[in-house]
Parts: sequence; C-alpha cells; structure tokens
Amino acid sequence: MKRKLTTGDIVFEVCLTIFLVLFVFVTLYPVLNTLAVSFNDGFDSIVNRIHFIPNEFTLDNYKTVLAKESLRTGLVITVLRTVLGTLISLVSNALLAFVISRKRFLFKKSVSLFWVITMYVNGGLIPVYLVFRQLGLLNTFWVYVIPGAVSAFNMLVMRNFMNDIPDSLEESAEIDGAGYFTIFTRIISPLCKPVYATIALFVAVYQWNAWFDTMLYNKMRDDLTVLQYELMKMLQSALNQSQNVDNVKNGGVNITPQSLRAAATIATMLPIICLYPFLQRYFVTGLTIGGVKE
Repeated sequence: MKRKLTTGDIVFEVCLTIFLVLFVFVTLYPVLNTLAVSFNDGFDSIVNRIHFIPNEFTLDNYKTVLAKESLRTGLVITVLRTVLGTLISLVSNALLAFVISRKRFLFKKSVSLFWVITMYVNGGLIPVYLVFRQLGLLNTFWVYVIPGAVSAFNMLVMRNFMNDIPDSLEESAEIDGAGYFTIFTRIISPLCKPVYATIALFVAVYQWNAWFDTMLYNKMRDDLTVLQYELMKMLQSALNQSQNVDNVKNGGVNITPQSLRAAATIATMLPIICLYPFLQRYFVTGLTIGGVKE
C-alpha cells in the first residue's frame, strides 16, 4: 500500500522540484544564449541583449567560421585524434586491466600499486617535454594519442569491473582448452561493454576538448592544429579586439568577434553533445560496478 504523504513530504517534493527546475535553467541558459547569439546578427547582439531567441536570424556567422581553413584542418585532426586515441586507449587499458585482474598473476598488487602512484606523482611539465623530445613525438600527430594510451584511473575502473566477473566462466573456458587471449576476446570483453562504453566516452570527451598539448608540442605545425586550439585563439582575439572582423559587412549582415565566438563554440561542442546520449545509458552500470573496491 502506498504511504500517505505528510505535509513535510509535500513541502520537500515541491522544494526539490523548484530546485531542480532552477538548476536545469542555470545549466542550460549559457548554452541556449550562445546558440541564440550564434544565429543572430553580430551588431544587433551587441546593441540588444539576446536571451533565447535571435532578433535578426542569420547563418553568416557559421559561414564565416566554416570558411576558415584552420578550423577545417582542426576538425580533421580532432576527429582523427578522438577516434584513434579512444581506440588505442581502450585496447591498452583493457589488456592491462585484464592482466592485473587475474588472481594467478604474481605481481598483481605490485603493478597495481605502481599505476596508483602515477595518479598522484607527476614528473612535471619540463621533464615530460624533454621525454617527448627524446622519443621524437614533438611536432607529430602521435603526441596526441600515445602519451594518453594508458590511464591509471581508467585501467583501475576496468580492473574492478573485471574482478566482479565470476571466475567460473574463465575456468570453464580453460577446461575447454581456451587460452588467455581467447578468454579475453570471447568471454571478458563482451561482458565489459558497459565499462568500455563509459571509458570510451571519457576518453573521447578529453580528446575532443584537448588543446593544451597542441600549444606545447605542435604549435609550429599549422597542419596539426585542433579545433579547441583554434577556438581558444579565436576567443583571445575576440577579447583583445585584435581581429579585423570587428564590424565586417557580409551581405548586409554585421559579423563581430562575439558572434564568431558563439558560432565557433557551438560548432565545436555539437558533435560531442550528439554522441553523449548514445553512451549515457552505460554510465550507471559502468561506473557503479567498476567503482566497487575490493
């Protein structure tokens, strides 16, 4: 039987609903406002305050952004680093997690402790730069994907998920003559789809939004620029008013740094927003089970 709601329960439900509605509004308002500005005439967005709906609708901001060769190059490199970086990271972390999760692995605790230490101790920016230079990674595409191939956090989440898989599945496969590679590919990996999807989204979001490594290691290579780095330069130009597009007429429509900034922001964040709903359903399962400690 349903419990009768008291006055306190009703007040709590009302307050919780109001809080959640306000929280959603505060969260979505910057995105919706940026979207409205990106579709609005640049000069009008400065004179008149835009909230949710453009006053003077135009696509010229997006046409100007997409016409920039640096952004097109950045899009290609960003997609490549996101796809390759996610695949390489998934394979590397999954293989390492599988090895460490095996109960018969003698150095299981030692290797796990080694990777945990790397989460708290870092060599520093300059030593890392010198190591990358010695490895020949500077001014190359591979500096985007190789350094992040293995993540201690992602590996430990996968390891904890694999630890919860019953040992009887592996033992029955061994009785049938299956080796470790067969066990990993045929038994463990199919059961790890939730945690794989969770880690894949984490890595993909990081790779898509990364720009600091471009500034440090590939600043001199215009052909290896990424979307977020170009957006960062555009934001700086807009703030400093140093671009020559302060009041550019494009078919009778004003284009300002503010309108270009809004259009570039929406263009760079749209792909990852479209990807998120397809993997979001794995979040609870992947992180809840994978986050259980021994």
